[in-house]
Amino acid sequence: MNSNEFQACEDEIKSLEEEIKMLTEEYEHSQHQSVTYTEAEIMEIMKLLRRKPEEELKQSKSSPDQETQLHLLEADLSFIMKFTGIFFTHYSRKLVEKNGSKTIQTYKMSGKCQSISFQLEFKLTEESQMNRNASAIVTDLNIITLCDTHCDLSKLVSRVEENGNLCLFFRSLTCFSEWCKHRERAFTHFKNKYPDVVALPEGSHGDYMLLRSTQLPEFELMIVWKIQVDEKGNIIPVLDLLNKIPLQGTLANKFASDAPQGFRSLLHMVGIQACIETVIISISKGK
Repeated sequence: MNSNEFQACEDEIKSLEEEIKMLTEEYEHSQHQSVTYTEAEIMEIMKLLRRKPEEELKQSKSSPDQETQLHLLEADLSFIMKFTGIFFTHYSRKLVEKNGSKTIQTYKMSGKCQSISFQLEFKLTEESQMNRNASAIVTDLNIITLCDTHCDLSKLVSRVEENGNLCLFFRSLTCFSEWCKHRERAFTHFKNKYPDVVALPEGSHGDYMLLRSTQLPEFELMIVWKIQVDEKGNIIPVLDLLNKIPLQGTLANKFASDAPQGFRSLLHMVGIQACIETVIISISKGK
């Protein structure tokens, strides 16, 4: 085997390894997306994880001191952050009013979920009633989100600020961040596997990739991958195929009108990863 053949084998092995890694990540992502936990299930999981240290405390000869309680609280917080992917970097609370069974406090907190930073400020009114569970109402909610990707969370933020549903915000933020990370991994994978065809003008954090034909120098396509969030918190990945450089002629015009529809049809049949790769392979062969 000469050096060229040996190099070709090495390149093929490397390509297969990258593809296996990509498929593994896609499988893990799909598994994560397919599992939806209710609030009751999440609380049950947390209780199970806390049961062991709590039982140990009960068996202890002395009552738990403040240091032990702090350790348990830190363990709970660590679990919640790992479970949701949301990490808090700042937290403050201020008592506004306390009148009998009614307590009003203001909260300020900031944190990060993947590449998205957020800041929250709200007022929490808690009131305990005889023989009833305590009620808690969130008001004066203000949310600021910052991210280094092309994202639009404005509809979700407006809805959450209106109804004070913090659970909706954090659930949607977690799912949205996972999709952004999935898109970033996909773009990086295709750029590494097809460096002569794929271009990422805004890097892997962007929301589009360019496909340049090695056979037709002036032929260029753009795959746009948006991740939208509606006011109900539903995460909707939207992909489309566009012509980066306007084409001319009857056949070119027909291609320009038919290609996006064909791309969307293929997308529904084979999924995001396979659809993008099919287009890349076609353009690399000049088809």
